Amino acid sequence: MKQKRQYPKVMITSKAKRSIQNGHPWIYGEEILEIEGDPKNGELVDVFAKNSFMGTGFYNSVSKITVRLISRNANDVFDARFWRRRVEYAIRYRKTVMPGSDFTCCRLIHGEADQMPGLTVDRYGNILSVQITCLGMELVKDIVYRALWEVLTEMGETITGIYERNDIALRAKEGLPEYKGWYQLDDIPVPESPITEICENGIKYLVDVENGQKTGFFLDQKYNRAAVARIAKGKRVLDCFTHTGSFGLNAALGGAEHVTCVDISQSVLDMAKENALRNGLEGKMDFLCEDVFDLLTRLAEQKCRDYDFIILDPPAFTKSRKTVQSAARGYKEINFRAMKLLPRGGYLATCSCSHFMTDELFRKVLAKAAEDASVSLRQIEARQQAPDHPILWNVPETDYLKFYIFQVV
Repeated sequence: MKQKRQYPKVMITSKAKRSIQNGHPWIYGEEILEIEGDPKNGELVDVFAKNSFMGTGFYNSVSKITVRLISRNANDVFDARFWRRRVEYAIRYRKTVMPGSDFTCCRLIHGEADQMPGLTVDRYGNILSVQITCLGMELVKDIVYRALWEVLTEMGETITGIYERNDIALRAKEGLPEYKGWYQLDDIPVPESPITEICENGIKYLVDVENGQKTGFFLDQKYNRAAVARIAKGKRVLDCFTHTGSFGLNAALGGAEHVTCVDISQSVLDMAKENALRNGLEGKMDFLCEDVFDLLTRLAEQKCRDYDFIILDPPAFTKSRKTVQSAARGYKEINFRAMKLLPRGGYLATCSCSHFMTDELFRKVLAKAAEDASVSLRQIEARQQAPDHPILWNVPETDYLKFYIFQVV
């Protein structure tokens, strides 16, 4: 270390040291041996393992994750220029991996994967939708938002507003309040409406950054939806857990003979219908408000053979390790029912969006479902989240989406 350290010191266990050396940025409260100084929640601390400097991160005694590292370089100075470099690096990465029109609708910052813990920034055309789940990031957000605006503007991109979607319960674990609303950047006027239009894979959607799911729309399945569209031509498609219809719309645009979209929520189905109208696809689609488990059971009992392509995009069945086995049973059951419903030679697209449902476990679940349904699975594609949601191999929490397309034989 060449510069004199100005931050309180956090001494950690050998276990935490190994984790950091392996590239993981989190330090849990039980891994802290001693604290020198009086760090305030949200402020920076230096982390040491005995006499070895391990990095600098945000401290928060309220959170189970007590320190979130932002740098392992002892010479970093955490000023506006530091955050500007981080933002520019993240955005230029997206410019590379999401070329052309894809860059106008993508995730610009993906938390720990971009060394900005707890920060999510999604771009929907001219609007940025932001979510923060780390106290330290909340305290530097003014600097980060300014950097986002400046970097994008200098690239020739037009941004008309930044909307904060900080209305999630996860913030309570950091001692943060819930709120949502437009962020006022200097005297720049905010947009009149939180609703904007995006175009993904040639399909137009209305996105409501104020009330939509997460930050407004699920961007991580972009290329998986395109993969479905490639094989949908001439198929009779059943799109389960359709939400606002994105997979079904891609299948319809890809030339499906007909698409039936199913969801238990009438409000999201209404949005799906509106999206179908917006894209001139309403004549190729119909919409059912029903529980997917019940529907597949009934169709199987009726020996229905109306569909030769089924898409399963369920919500996360588990958000903790404690409920993984219960979730595995749910995934197994839903895939078993779909496999029983499909004719031999039919197609199945299926996924899990839970980090705790590992790829190894998900594959075992699918294999068991196929065994019980007395079918074999011919794998067509194995995919993950789009590259604007990057996966760091040394941070397993960034690897969460599993997506498979099979022919059932």
